[in-house]
Amino acid sequence: MDLHLTADQRVLRDSVREFAERELRPHVRAWDESQHFPMALLPKLADLGLMGIQFPDDVGGSGMSAVDYCICIEELARVDPAIALSVAAHNGLAAAHLHMFGTPAQQARFLGPLARGEVLGAWGLTEPGAGSDAASMRTAARRDGDGWVLSGSKTFITHGNIAGVYVVMAVTDRARGSRGISAFVMPSGTPGLRAGRKEDKLGMRASETSEVLLEDCRVGADALLGDEGQGFVNTLQVLDAGRIGIAALSVGLAQGAWEAARTHAQRREQFGRPIAEFQGIRWKLADLATRIDAARLLTYRAAALKDEGTRTTRESSMAKLYASEVAVRAADECVQIHGGYGFVKDYPAEKYFRDVKLLTIGEGTSEVQRLVIARQLLA
Repeated sequence: MDLHLTADQRVLRDSVREFAERELRPHVRAWDESQHFPMALLPKLADLGLMGIQFPDDVGGSGMSAVDYCICIEELARVDPAIALSVAAHNGLAAAHLHMFGTPAQQARFLGPLARGEVLGAWGLTEPGAGSDAASMRTAARRDGDGWVLSGSKTFITHGNIAGVYVVMAVTDRARGSRGISAFVMPSGTPGLRAGRKEDKLGMRASETSEVLLEDCRVGADALLGDEGQGFVNTLQVLDAGRIGIAALSVGLAQGAWEAARTHAQRREQFGRPIAEFQGIRWKLADLATRIDAARLLTYRAAALKDEGTRTTRESSMAKLYASEVAVRAADECVQIHGGYGFVKDYPAEKYFRDVKLLTIGEGTSEVQRLVIARQLLA
């Protein structure tokens, strides 16, 4: 078992870190306050290969591994978790669904532009009354001639108001429950498809989130993504991989918060010496560093297993559960070590604190992760 990054992976890490410091850090606060994803950043991310990280070069992707993907997401999240979230959602949900289950024609039409960073992707599963409970999904697709008509609404959709490609789950046979859900892919501008209300969020504000409304949205037969009735089954497979990305994002956020706390502790003086010299602060930093390393190892294990072609349902959920909860603790301790300075926007601590909570909710709450892990352990 080799726990060291390869020479190429170290170069990748350093390249993405330098990019994040140069292109993200100067703008983090402004993007957070404007609550808009900076579309001017998209071609820069694409130039570095970050919009098609794990997709083959024949569709414009970078052909990287799952471990490489974790390195990229972690380094972005260390500086701005919101931008990392958009990159992870784009790569790990809509584009991944197309890569895993799309036909060659669908991949040429939709995955190529996504992988090249020409457009952003949005992935529509969650509804106002159907989050973890997919059987309660109300969005429906009915056959109409040689095509389909979709009606319903999705909520909490990353890039729902700015995406160029949408992957949407809809019920095609309600009598079959979760086995009657199918996936559909369509471009922005499809008649009947439009964005609804944009969410005013606590954190991750530069990663835009909105409703997606489907009002008698008519698509051709070629919009069906994967086999009819297999949409939710395929969704679970997409989420297995997507959770590795959220775990990596959590590790990156935790690392960024830890570094901010360490820097402040070394500079802030009380009673004639830096507070980093007090045992109470030193132990906080030591405990956090240990937990962050443990979260990173769980995350990279899941990624390495994915690279081997192994199903990672348990390992992905373990990594996502542990890393997200470690990140919450790291962000909390970062504010605590900053004291009053951690409560003002002049310091990065408060933004890490606002951003982090989503990581225990998105792509399956901590409670859902525990259910998944227990099901795997007791099967």
